[in-house]
Amino acid sequence: MALIPPPLAPVSETMDQIFPDRYLVRLQETLIRAGLYVKASDLITLLVLVGVGLAVVAFVLFSIFGINPIFGVLLGIFAPAIIVGVWLFFLMERRVDAIENGTPDFLRQIASLLRAGVGIETALEDISKHGKGPLYDELKRTVIEIKIGSTFDESLLAMGERLKSKNLDRTFRMILEGRRVGGSLADVIETVAEDLRAVLSLQRERRANVMMSVMFLVIAAIIAAPFALGMIMTYSSFIEVIGKPNTLQDAAMMSATGYIIIHSIIASLLIGIVMYGSARKGVKYALLLVPAAYAIFYVITLLGPGLLGFS
Repeated sequence: MALIPPPLAPVSETMDQIFPDRYLVRLQETLIRAGLYVKASDLITLLVLVGVGLAVVAFVLFSIFGINPIFGVLLGIFAPAIIVGVWLFFLMERRVDAIENGTPDFLRQIASLLRAGVGIETALEDISKHGKGPLYDELKRTVIEIKIGSTFDESLLAMGERLKSKNLDRTFRMILEGRRVGGSLADVIETVAEDLRAVLSLQRERRANVMMSVMFLVIAAIIAAPFALGMIMTYSSFIEVIGKPNTLQDAAMMSATGYIIIHSIIASLLIGIVMYGSARKGVKYALLLVPAAYAIFYVITLLGPGLLGFS
């Protein structure tokens, strides 16, 4: 799928030559993991063009409002890459969750075909042809890897490795170990499918049981801390109104903003640990908590003096 119009194709080709192959391959794998089938060089081209455009706009706006324009340029250049990076992370996590939830049914289909006398490679290929979604996309890739020379074991393990899923990696290793030992592979796969289903069920149950803790973290991140710091900034405005100099006003504003952002990110990581047992899975919650917390802080700082009659 083309991400940029044809007139910009030469720029994308230039990016192919400028960036080392190992970084382009790594970015391409990340895009595939996120379910975006676009060229890595096209994405880089788009980010560079958007970043330059935003840098010019930010330079002008920051100059007009008396803010250091260099900060605006840096913000314009790096903001698109940061936003896209976080968005890709969110897409990858959602895609892995969808694949994990669909794997038990897929394994039961494999077991049924094995009992019907079909080989496991043939069963895998047949199932990959009759379905849509991220799981079937990964199965099709695994089938292609087997056809071009990879072994079944290597291709299956590679699927779990590129998805960065401990559940899938553990599941596939159990299947391969059962295949190596011998016996009824269909029974092994069904047992593994039920085991994975039970693990996913326990994870969902754990998330339901810790919702009170999660709500406490959310309230602390987007209500308690922003409100408290917003009222402190309102008090600072009151100090200025009564005529006393407050030389720390600007520094206090920057410090409060930084604290709110860091506090929201830490709360997001804690939510990931509490709900999933992994801080990495909490990064996606920062997409919601950080803007929400800063918005509440900004509104209280803006409207607080007027509501309390300080302005």
